[in-house]
Amino acid sequence: QVQLVESGGGLVQTGGSLTLSCKASGFTFESSAMSWVRQAPGKDLEWVSTIYLRLDDTTYSDDVKGRFLISRDNAKNMVSLQLNSLTPEDSAHYFCARGTKSWMGRWKMGDERGQGTQVTVST
Repeated sequence: QVQLVESGGGLVQTGGSLTLSCKASGFTFESSAMSWVRQAPGKDLEWVSTIYLRLDDTTYSDDVKGRFLISRDNAKNMVSLQLNSLTPEDSAHYFCARGTKSWMGRWKMGDERGQGTQVTVST
């Protein structure tokens, strides 16, 4: 059973930084691409970033490219997302998810993702 537990969210001022972490279990972590998605109130689930099996093989949405950094530690079954230069538009519930952007349908059903952690950016 896939289990993903996020941590690290919180309240931060505009321009600040946060690091989100996700502990994975129940599947072969080192064989799985991992992603972060987010959902702001009243908006649809939005893909943020994916890290593939190679640690340097990453991709980001245009909204976060150059500001966010995704990484993984296969020894600890963990994936992280460093959020820099935050703006109020980044405020959302952030979810760790197994798979790539093509898995969005599953993620919208609540499958293959965690319960999330809230990030709130104040002005």
